[in-house]
Amino acid sequence: MYEKNISNQYDRMTQAGTRTFPALMRSVYLWMTLGLVMTGFTAALLARNEQFIYALFTNQILFWGIAIAELGLVVWLSAAAHKLSFSTMGILFAVYCVLNGLTMSLIFVIYTQESIAQTFFVTAGTFGAMSLVGFFIKRDLSGLGRILLMLLVGLIIATIVNIFLHNGALAVILNYVGVIIFVGLTAYDTQKIRNWFEAAETCDDKETMGKMALMGSLTLYLDFINLFLYMLRFFGRARD
Repeated sequence: MYEKNISNQYDRMTQAGTRTFPALMRSVYLWMTLGLVMTGFTAALLARNEQFIYALFTNQILFWGIAIAELGLVVWLSAAAHKLSFSTMGILFAVYCVLNGLTMSLIFVIYTQESIAQTFFVTAGTFGAMSLVGFFIKRDLSGLGRILLMLLVGLIIATIVNIFLHNGALAVILNYVGVIIFVGLTAYDTQKIRNWFEAAETCDDKETMGKMALMGSLTLYLDFINLFLYMLRFFGRARD
């Protein structure tokens, strides 16, 4: 889909000029960091709004409406990236991060702030280490990536089934599997993004390059958020 479009862009690039690879990678991590800040700020702010939290806890239509809006926005953004302008994509990315913050406000009600902070730093360290692995490793991780994506589909299905089964042992197993999957995907996605950029030279189409960086940041943002949520189930301490 979008990756095929990126490959076509590479075929039209010249070999002249200064390498843009470092700047593009910095842009990916900068956008990802800004996304995490927006999500965290939104979640922490709304956690203090008792009316909103009560509505989110008691109104399933509201909760699932936000969740479906998040999913739909990510799918649409990924599918239509080649048609959208960079500024539009940036706005949609910000909207998604804020929407994610709405649902994640619940973790500030369920868990102590100390355990949330601890989990965040553990997640950041793990994410950073695996991102470095993906960046510097010479081995092609595409095969591993396909396996992880299949496992992710299985994880989603099993999680939905367990919503009705309420099986505690299965939930613990799924948490471990979730951590393993997103640890691996962090390395895989970093290598994938590196492969997008490492051959790129200065290109007149800065709009396309910016959109590539933004899509890369969205991918790593999702890896970080999901890894954090799975780790929170291990390190999070419930409020009294």
